[in-house]
Amino acid sequence: MEFFKIRRDIPFMRHALVLNIISLLTFLAAVFFLFSRGLHLSVEFTGGTLMEVSYSQPADLEAVRGAIAKLGYSDVQVQNFGTARDVLIRMPAAKGVSSGQQSEQVLATLKTLDASATLRRSEFVGPQVGDELAVDGLMALAFVVGGIMIYLALRFEWKFAVAAIIANLHDVIIILGFFAFFQWEFSLPVLAAVLAVLGYSVNESVVIFDRIRENFRRLRKLDTEAIIDNAITSTISRTIITHGSTQLMVLSMLLFGGPTLHYFALALTIGILFGIYSSVFVAAAIAMWLGVKREDLIKGGGGKRGETDPNDPNAGAVV
Repeated sequence: MEFFKIRRDIPFMRHALVLNIISLLTFLAAVFFLFSRGLHLSVEFTGGTLMEVSYSQPADLEAVRGAIAKLGYSDVQVQNFGTARDVLIRMPAAKGVSSGQQSEQVLATLKTLDASATLRRSEFVGPQVGDELAVDGLMALAFVVGGIMIYLALRFEWKFAVAAIIANLHDVIIILGFFAFFQWEFSLPVLAAVLAVLGYSVNESVVIFDRIRENFRRLRKLDTEAIIDNAITSTISRTIITHGSTQLMVLSMLLFGGPTLHYFALALTIGILFGIYSSVFVAAAIAMWLGVKREDLIKGGGGKRGETDPNDPNAGAVV
């Protein structure tokens, strides 16, 4: 399905060098902020206290957050757990205060708001568990990257695999750079969003790569740059439909999902926007600079059965 069809190819690759220099500078800035400021890790990674509180009626999450903030605890996560009457509270560890003391202090404050508040469980998440989660998260990221490279190398060609993985890592590092620069909280949902962006970005790259391979079969008299421009231009309508509909859903979570989904949706928003950009101007451009050519994607070189020529009056007919 297409909303519109562009008759003349847009010369994307003509501006690829300038845009990739901008991408490189953005990437280096993200790396700098990651090393200089670091990520503001959540309780899952740093350790802290986890409380589950039950109410006799739906809980007012904003009131709960405000009451805990008055106790001097910052970066507290408050969300519904199971039902609107159950609240899950995650608090970072505080110096000189044990997990049990934190739980008693918070519960006493919550009871002043609503006497029906009942502590159902209280747990301490140690730093060792946080370190294990961080290691597991990095391993998951490495497995995803490795799987993408193997898939693209088998389906297309190693030059496309290298180009796509550079573009995907470009997206991931920039997302992390945003979180480091603004010191947004990096939690397990945000890690899940980063992994989702990897799959989302590679999907866009595969669509463009597939059209490039098809163009190498059909448009035999065009050079590589023109082939890539045609592939990107011909998939613009599809990109607008898929990315536009996905972004609408993510924006609804960002605007109406509350604090629980805020950073998750924010990471997805950044990833989707940069994923479109990197698939066009980073992945495709790097594949071109690596010297991808018709012989890489079509075994046997010369004219093959079923190929067409844009200058052939019978183009499109099966030979």
